This record gives sequence, C-alpha cells and structure tokens, in this order.
Amino acid sequence: MKALQEKAVKVLEKNWKDSFSIPCEGLYPFQWNWDSGFIAIGLAHVDMEKAIQEMETLLNGQWDNGFLPHIIFHTETDTYFPGADFHCSYLHPAASKKYKSTGMTQPPVAGFALHEMYKNSKHQKNTLSRIAPLLDKVYKNHQYFYNHRDIHNEGLVYIYHNWESGTDNSPLWDDIFSTMESPDFTFERRDTTHVDASQRPSKKEYDHYLNIIEIAKEHNYNDEKIAQFSPFLVQDPLFNTMLIQSNASLIEMYKIIGNNEDKIQQLEAWQQKSIPSFNKKLFNKELGAYIHYDLRNEKPLNYISSSSFTPLFANIPDKEKADILVNTMMEKFGNDHQYLCASFDPTSDLYNPKKYWRGPVWINVNWIIYNGLKKYGYTTIAERVKNDSIALVEKFGFYEYFDARKNEAETGYGGNNFSWTAALLIDMLNDN
Repeated sequence: MKALQEKAVKVLEKNWKDSFSIPCEGLYPFQWNWDSGFIAIGLAHVDMEKAIQEMETLLNGQWDNGFLPHIIFHTETDTYFPGADFHCSYLHPAASKKYKSTGMTQPPVAGFALHEMYKNSKHQKNTLSRIAPLLDKVYKNHQYFYNHRDIHNEGLVYIYHNWESGTDNSPLWDDIFSTMESPDFTFERRDTTHVDASQRPSKKEYDHYLNIIEIAKEHNYNDEKIAQFSPFLVQDPLFNTMLIQSNASLIEMYKIIGNNEDKIQQLEAWQQKSIPSFNKKLFNKELGAYIHYDLRNEKPLNYISSSSFTPLFANIPDKEKADILVNTMMEKFGNDHQYLCASFDPTSDLYNPKKYWRGPVWINVNWIIYNGLKKYGYTTIAERVKNDSIALVEKFGFYEYFDARKNEAETGYGGNNFSWTAALLIDMLNDN
C-alpha cells in the first residue's frame, strides 16, 4: 500500500497550483468547492501547509453574505464551459470583488474538512491556530444557508441547480427536467474534448443546466427570487448531511478553542431543528432509504442513490433507520458482482454504469459512506467499502469515477489523476 500512497501523493503534487488544487488537468482547470475540502483531508496527512492553504484560498473566495461559490476562477482560460463570463457573479451585490466565481454553491464540506485536518495533525496546537479564523468563515457560510435557503424554516436548505448537489446528471433530476421548457442554447462544449461524450451529460441536459443559470442571472442571483422562480428547487439529503456534519464539526472545534458559546448555541439550535425535519421529511420507509424532495413541485423524488446512505455520516438516522438503510444498500447495491457503492440504484432501469452520476462508483461518496458505517458499528461493511475503493484505484488508476460491475469493468472513467480520488485514498489508507 505504500507504493499506492506514493502514487496518490504524486497526483496531488501534479494538480497543485500555487495555493490550491485543481481536480484534474484539462477537464477541471479551476478550484472547486467540495473538491478542495476533500483534497485538504488527504493533504493533511502528507503536507499540512498545503492543506491549510487549500482551505484558505477556497474561503478567500467567500462573498460578503457568507455564500461560498462552487467554482472560483483564479485564472483566465477558455478550456472550460461555462466559464466566468457566462456565470457573471458580479450581478450579485455581495459577490467577491477579488475573484470571479459562479453564483451557485456545492455541498458544504469545509466544516468537517477542517475538523479532519485538525484530528489528523501531528502538531494540533499549531494547526488549530492556523484554522481558527477559517472556522468563523465556515460559520458565516452556515448562517447564509439557514437565513437564505431554508424557505419553510424547517432546518432543511434547498439547492436551486443540480450542480449544487454535486451529483450533476443523476437520474434523480430527470423528473424535474421533464417539466422544464429550456431553450436550445448554442455553445461549444469543452468537457467532451477531454472525455468521451457517452460518459458525460447530454446536450439537452446542458440546455436545462444553462437555463437554470440564466433564470438566476435574470434575478441577479437573489435567493428570494430564485426560490420564487427557479424551476429546480430541491432538498437534497447529501447536501443537508454535509451541512449537518459540518455543524457538528464546528461545535467540536469551537468547544476546543473556547469562548464561542453564542456560536455553539446557534449551531446546536440548527441541529435540533434540522435532524428531526430530515428524518420526518426525507426518510421513505417503503423504499428503506432517504430520498430527495422537490420543493417546486411539492413531491418526494422516490429514487435510491448513493446519496440515500450518506446521512449515516452525520449521525442522522436512529439505530432502527440505520439498520433499514444498510439492509437496502446491501440488497440493491452490494451483491458479490458489484463494487460498493454505485451512485444510483443498480436495480433501476435508469441505471447506467458508465455515465457520470447515473451509476458509477465515486470515491468521495464512498469515503462518506465508509465513515458513516463505522459510526454505527457496521465495521465489516465499512471495510468492504474501503477495500472496494482501494481495489478500483489499484486496478484502474486514480480516475474520477468507476464502473461498479466487477466482471465487466474495463477501465476508470472521467478525468484521470483525479485529486479527491488520490486524497481520500490517502486518508483511507491511513485509517487503521
């Protein structure tokens, strides 16, 4: 395993750009929000200074209202679409004046990423002094979510674009897109010059993606207007899990630092509202899984995906729900012919084992599920998730995503030498 870790370190070194990491060369040439959090977790094992810089640079892109964009455009390049000139983040009065960015966000991983960095530090006192100012920025980000994205004041925040979910082209969104009339946009795709088009979202899907952004731009990225007019408005279990776990991490860190009783009190109040709402609204007993809720059309999206199992990571289900969840995962996703954990229900007609978030295994979600399973004492299944992740990387390389079918997988897919695959593999290899 030492040789595998050395290869992973080389991937991270290759993708390092002065003060942050790119996900991979060519396909993703900027800094991505949740990528940076996961990358920092791995970097903390091998280069704490870079891990801290990664998070500092990310949080330097924060808007005045606490919003944290999903992409920060540190450089000028036309190798990615849609770029800064399409997103026009300046339309929002609180947008960063220093950095161009998008006007959407991603699952809020910064809180628990900083906590993981601290836990894995060999010099915790020094690390704590460096990351303490960053915790307040993350707290401000969480304030933004609960103040601007929780329209029913129920402790569950919405996403207004499928890119905010992180699971970009999941079959989950098909029902919503079928209700949308999007223009036929003229644009030049850049992703398909790096990756086979059959592994990426379709042109029609991109039309929907761009249409949602255009609607947000029409309203200058104003959250109230977006909540009113965006055709896509969803409460996502993965997104809200990341927020709830990051709340818990902030509570722990503020207790260690001391003199933050007001913030701790507010974080605990959010938790006391969020977790019961999450279980009441997003757990589907018949499916035995957590599901997404479509706020625009006021209906649950009754599909099982890898996101369905992530609430284990934030201690959201009670033991009874956790047992149901794990049984569902093993029954549908965990037979002997499959690597855990496919990103979408392999028993569904919508499952596609090679296409982005419509079926392949992603190491970042595996890392979340692995850590969640451990919290509930499912050690054997947790080890399988970890070993399956390692086996996929050993066999195919540090790809972005992988075919879950053991007997039919031939290669990895998406970007190669992918940063969070390398970073989270390092973390799992060091977790004995």
